[in-house]
Amino acid sequence: MRKEPATDPAEPRWLSAEEQATWQAYLHATTLLEDHLDRQLQRDAGMPHIYYALLVQLSEAPRRRMRMTELAQQVKITRSRLSHAVARLEKNGWMRREDCPSDRRGQVAVLTDEGFEVLRRTAPGHVAAVRAAIFDRLTPEQVAELGAICSTIASGLQPAGADLPWLR
Repeated sequence: MRKEPATDPAEPRWLSAEEQATWQAYLHATTLLEDHLDRQLQRDAGMPHIYYALLVQLSEAPRRRMRMTELAQQVKITRSRLSHAVARLEKNGWMRREDCPSDRRGQVAVLTDEGFEVLRRTAPGHVAAVRAAIFDRLTPEQVAELGAICSTIASGLQPAGADLPWLR
């Protein structure tokens, strides 16, 4: 829906033509990027991008383990979606759950040696896909700008005390 920018403060602040074009370009790029990375990971490792992100988070955690609630926060998914993903990763032998020693109700996700090996084999192809899709297309200045822009957007969308799905 295209409208002229509002002059009356009670009216919605419609996007300008330039803002609308930028918004549509962003949506198009992010949708294509996520699909590109999903296809690459499905082809190379038989997993979607979100599963890869979970394995990466665990691989970087001390002793390759993390509380499930913290893992959900790091990857920005609901606990329900995390439980489903972990169940699939457990079935593959790439991850396991353990009871949390400090909290009877909590669980810890653990990256198995097999999961670490899958990640080690898959990472080079994934990095190549990310590099080809983003960094090889941008100048160093554009990379810096993209990083600054994404950080600004993320910090504005994650205010302290916000009711975010992965914090519930």
